[in-house]
Order: sequence, then C-alpha cells, then structure tokens
Amino acid sequence: MILEIADIRIPPGKNDAFDAAIKHGVESVIMRAEGYCLHRVVKGIESPERYMLMIWWQTLEDHTVKFRGGPLFAEWRAIVQPFFAVPPSVEHYSLVTASFGVPS
Repeated sequence: MILEIADIRIPPGKNDAFDAAIKHGVESVIMRAEGYCLHRVVKGIESPERYMLMIWWQTLEDHTVKFRGGPLFAEWRAIVQPFFAVPPSVEHYSLVTASFGVPS
C-alpha cells in the first residue's frame, strides 16, 4: 500500500466551505477510484488554513497513472481547486512501521 499526502493551503475564512467541498470530493469522486483504500483529512490547529489529505492506494500507479490520468481527476479538481491558495504539494510514502488502531 502507498500513502499519498497532499499539503493543501486555502485562503483565510474559507474553512467551512472547504470542509464541505473536500468531504464531498472524497466521498463522491476519490472513493470511486480504482485502487483507493482509505483516506483521512486533517486541518491545522495552529494553521487552520493548512490541510493534509492522506489517501492510501493499493499501488503508486493507482494514483499517479489511473486516477491522475483518468476522468475522475478532472471531477476532483473541479470541486477542490477553487479553494487552493497555492498548488498543493503532493508526495508518496511507503510504510516503515505502524501501530494498530487510529485515534478519532
């Protein structure tokens, strides 16, 4: 499994609208993508305009080739891109170690 982390920055005062948009985008688009496993979205406490979108994919290609190169990517971007203060930084990670269970 591969973890994608997107570091997203939005303009001040747009949190409520972006919270709704990213939830809608993940649930209506990302979750339909081939290779999607699960996701988390968190926002900063000290920097409330900073979000981390974490998506676990079965393979790197499920994200970089199938999703980003397919029609779902345009749907996703249409929902969230209007909120971007700057283009998101996106990187991929592989697991080194983990504990079981995730705090809510």
